[in-house]
Amino acid sequence: MNIKKQPLYTSKDLAARGYEESGPGRYPYSRGPYETMYTRRPWTIRQYAGFSTAQESNAFYRKALKAGQKGLSVAFDLATHRGYDSDHPGVEGDVGKAGVAIDTAEDMIQLFDGIPLDEVSVSMTMNGAVLPVMACFIVAAEEQGVSQEKLAGTIQNDILKEFMVRNTYIYPPAPSMTIVSDIMAYTHRKMPRFNSISVSGYHMQEAGATPLQELAFTIADGLAYLEAARSAGLRVDDAAPRVSFFFALGMDFLTETAKLRAARELWARLVRERFQPENEKSLVLRMHCQTSGWSLTAQDPLNNVIRTTIEALAGVLGGTQSLHTNSYDEALSLPTDRAARIARNTQLILQEEAGLCQTIDPLAGSYAIESLTSDIASGAMEIIREVDALGGMIRAIEQGMPQRRIQESAASRQAAIDSGDEVIVGVNAYRSEEAQEVDVFDVDNKKVLNQQKKKLDHIRSERDPGTVAQALERVTKEALADQQAGRLLEAMVDAARARATVGEMSSALEHVWGRHRAAQTAISGAYRKSFQNKTLFMEIVQEVEAFARREGRRPRMLVVKLGQDGHDRGARIVATAFADIGFDVDLGPLFLTPAEAARQAIENDVHVVGVSTLAGAHKTLIPSLIDELKREGADNIAVVAGGVIPDKDAEWLRKKGVLEIFGPGTRIPEAARRVLGCIAARGAGKGSR
Repeated sequence: MNIKKQPLYTSKDLAARGYEESGPGRYPYSRGPYETMYTRRPWTIRQYAGFSTAQESNAFYRKALKAGQKGLSVAFDLATHRGYDSDHPGVEGDVGKAGVAIDTAEDMIQLFDGIPLDEVSVSMTMNGAVLPVMACFIVAAEEQGVSQEKLAGTIQNDILKEFMVRNTYIYPPAPSMTIVSDIMAYTHRKMPRFNSISVSGYHMQEAGATPLQELAFTIADGLAYLEAARSAGLRVDDAAPRVSFFFALGMDFLTETAKLRAARELWARLVRERFQPENEKSLVLRMHCQTSGWSLTAQDPLNNVIRTTIEALAGVLGGTQSLHTNSYDEALSLPTDRAARIARNTQLILQEEAGLCQTIDPLAGSYAIESLTSDIASGAMEIIREVDALGGMIRAIEQGMPQRRIQESAASRQAAIDSGDEVIVGVNAYRSEEAQEVDVFDVDNKKVLNQQKKKLDHIRSERDPGTVAQALERVTKEALADQQAGRLLEAMVDAARARATVGEMSSALEHVWGRHRAAQTAISGAYRKSFQNKTLFMEIVQEVEAFARREGRRPRMLVVKLGQDGHDRGARIVATAFADIGFDVDLGPLFLTPAEAARQAIENDVHVVGVSTLAGAHKTLIPSLIDELKREGADNIAVVAGGVIPDKDAEWLRKKGVLEIFGPGTRIPEAARRVLGCIAARGAGKGSR
């Protein structure tokens, strides 16, 4: 479901929508949550960052704060997200790659060394291992002499969107919601300046949701969290003022600007209607925004500076409270220092030079903006009613409704880009013939892994085993209790003080709740239906049909993610599109080891394994997959890879045996043709049973 814009808006459009003017800081808050907005206090400049070790990330944070950044936004590596210690055998390729590795409170202490936690606001993107990470943060503050009531910032703590799109969950949905309400109760009692949850639509849009779907599902998630808080004994006025939101900023400038205004209006109306708060602050939606990562292109990457500026401007004119601008090189790797500086300066220029802080909500009263705000709020409300009819957001997720809708939108949009119906400058139109050299940032995964292992060995040898065991036993005991009300996090803080590891603390809960395993399914038909250039599409379909006639079966492909990376938009789109083209496609479960992927490829008798990789672990995990296939005598199975892979890594992977590399922006019909060539090169059907 998309919002269609009219060619012309007039005052009649406002009248038809029942437009009523309201002021900033006044219900329903479409013009902003505060009366003075940026005229008194500009938005907070944040930068989502974290990589390698705590020591290296600390150096980056200090430099960023000195350069004008006002708050920290911490990215953790995937091992930490999934509740594993760095020396766990299943996370070898992920340690330190897409964020900072945190194994114990000692890492967190080092992460914030020299950064006064009573002065700097800290946002942490953490959901699966949210309890041990939050506990380590509290202990790090204690070591600085900063009490909990002085800590300011936000913990994401938004598990529902993990089950929808991002997949860095650990436990099943019901106990995961227990964790959410436990943290809300704890922070209410002990951390009055800290936001206990940031409800994230960002990852939905990055996974393929339309802005309308992003808004609807995010607001529905927020309402579910308020219900969970109420069930845990909190009043709406205890919980709602501490809930913040996190939205994506895509390239549809007018829609994104209006979406943020509609979000505030929708939240205010629904919270008033469903919870009847006494405190007006319970109705006020405050937000953080981040420019799109998906819109960044590997081709002509300097174009991304322009894209990011446009997206940032939409966030500012939409009234965000804090903003992160992505770096232009993030379609290639983690951001370099130069790219990160340009991203920060983009905000500084908007804040200091563009005059945007002198006028509150300058687009208010615009025929187009006000009409779109109304249309988006109405369209999102239709989707929320569908969610309500299914029994609420948790039941909707269990039935797969939001996941299915987002997958369909992602596949349809990819088809529009591949067919040229949607123009991406430098990718499917106006392409440059000149090769562009771009520096890329590379984390030495093996070096970080060895450092973390040594730190873990040292901490385990120095701590008191009896105290650790007692603390972990209490964590398990609290997980078994009927009413947590903040006691789970309290027990975790004691465990972190004793220097229990993130993996040990997570396992103490896993003993009670188990580890969630989601089924991976691909939709069918959405890509084929949306592909506009039918001639181009049918050409590759006919090539696949010819292969099937020649070989006696269709080309068979296993699409996998390796390691702990749960960002599966690319894998799902490839699986859907290749199936629509005529391949037999198996979509592997998430979090496979190379050995598990090789075994599944052999058992399914595939011609080719396609590895989707985004988190930088490709140099460790893909060669391991190739080695496993060789070890099993299945080296006739071709291996191809796609995703965020720098050119220098692509050449290295080819030498290791990867036959094709598909970077961001590759058209799927072209990729399918090249995959057929790979199968032919390996001898189609050679190993078929």
